[in-house]
Amino acid sequence: MPKIYLSPSLQEYNPYVDGGNEEYYMNLIADAMEPYLNSSGIQFTRNEPSQKLSQAIAQSNAGNYDLHLALHSNAAPPALSGQIRGTDVYYYDGSAKGKRAAEIIANNFKAIYPDPNKVKTVPTTTLAELKQTRAPAVLLEAAYHDNSADAQWIRDNIDNIARNLVLSLTEYFGIPFVPPGGQSQPQRQGTVATQQTPLNIRSQPSLSAQVIGQAPKGATVAILGESGDWYQIRYQNITGYSSKQYIR
Repeated sequence: MPKIYLSPSLQEYNPYVDGGNEEYYMNLIADAMEPYLNSSGIQFTRNEPSQKLSQAIAQSNAGNYDLHLALHSNAAPPALSGQIRGTDVYYYDGSAKGKRAAEIIANNFKAIYPDPNKVKTVPTTTLAELKQTRAPAVLLEAAYHDNSADAQWIRDNIDNIARNLVLSLTEYFGIPFVPPGGQSQPQRQGTVATQQTPLNIRSQPSLSAQVIGQAPKGATVAILGESGDWYQIRYQNITGYSSKQYIR
């Protein structure tokens, strides 16, 4: 059974536009993740809001965890306050497992964030929760809490974000995603309805994006989300985007 260290932000001093703070909302997401983690068979240890970051890192390093997942929201530099939107998924540069986890999280997050083009992975060697943790680590900056639209998106999507993150964890660990009280099967399924040629699966919801796989006519695919005229799908071990018009 995989085991993670779940580390929602300890930064209660980072205020959200229109009320609340980073620590409060990231702990709401962690709260919402717990039923999905339990039902999908992922063990977890979680930090405490009263801890300092150094104490949370020490607690993570004292255990034998398969992944350290830090939950944060972002803020722009003062000169650009309120003007930036997007999701950054950080990993330690040089960590193959951290990079893989970050890429899976970012790819799935594109299905729920309003502008998938603003979801990206970012390698770094400076963030303490990435460079000081023993386990492979990912730090999610879910959106910009100094931007009104992003802050409201977080408020409106607590459970959606939690579900999406646990879905990514199950993909990373190669285990079924099981919703609370449900069965280990996708929420939605579709059938490839091309004429004869296989359906292209792309890295992003765009015809100019890289083709990362194909699904043959008649294949059953899991529908994870949608972005405009595109579905985010999973076929075998490939997760990407395909045009809605070729999926029934």
